[in-house]
Amino acid sequence: MTEESLSRIAEALERMAPRPLAAPDFTMAEGFVWHVAPDRLDPVRAINRVDLGLLLGIDRSRDILLQNTRQFARGLPANNVLLWGARGMGKSSLVKAVHADVLTLDPDLKLIEVQREDLPSISRLLNILGKADQRFVLFCDDLSFGHDDAHYKSLKAVLDGGIEGRPDNVVFYATSNRRHLMPRDMIENERSTAINPSEAVEEKVSLSDRFGLWLGFHPCDQAQYLAMIRGYCNAYGISISDSDLHAEAIEWQQTRGARSGRVAWQFVVDLAGRHGIAI
Repeated sequence: MTEESLSRIAEALERMAPRPLAAPDFTMAEGFVWHVAPDRLDPVRAINRVDLGLLLGIDRSRDILLQNTRQFARGLPANNVLLWGARGMGKSSLVKAVHADVLTLDPDLKLIEVQREDLPSISRLLNILGKADQRFVLFCDDLSFGHDDAHYKSLKAVLDGGIEGRPDNVVFYATSNRRHLMPRDMIENERSTAINPSEAVEEKVSLSDRFGLWLGFHPCDQAQYLAMIRGYCNAYGISISDSDLHAEAIEWQQTRGARSGRVAWQFVVDLAGRHGIAI
């Protein structure tokens, strides 16, 4: 093959190869969403979130996450955080509310949402964020892994950083219904079929150990459920007596078969609509 032919092939490959993504103007928004194919960071005009003061019944988790995020925003040591537990109890709402609270002190703290299926691309995202002046909370909502799912290996690059280390201006927050991020039957299957059961289980379970902080969320009782609703009603100017609120809220909860912050909010949305109040 001639030198001229090799040159043409090289030029063709350069045209086919995607150009490295240029960092966006991070001052244009408080949050961004990471997408792949092609790689891009799309700004979020207004992050959908609830005021921190309206998240009731999770005081300990709120205080720990708030302190950790404030440390990170000030350039101090901070941990990656796994928020795990009962569905609908405000895990993702807390992350977004804490970010909003810390923004009042440091507007350079940005929230970057990453989808679980895009975790294999995370090293490319870290290369972009590591060169920026801002600080970033990477946020993955509803993180979990199923059978034959190797995406969890990509997550280790975020948590441990590999040989280069995770950029100092990046921390990772994830929510999950599972403390160990893997379904229990998957862990039990590894234990029963592997040549060395303890090593096989360790490979799967050790992922959650890479989070420096575990924050547990548990189902609320009826008093907490009613307090959540009353808090929303007061915040949005919905006038209703305690007796009517309790009767209607309990009936709503019974039709849903569950009590949670999400169920409380859904009741308030219905109540506000019936009262002609925008929220």
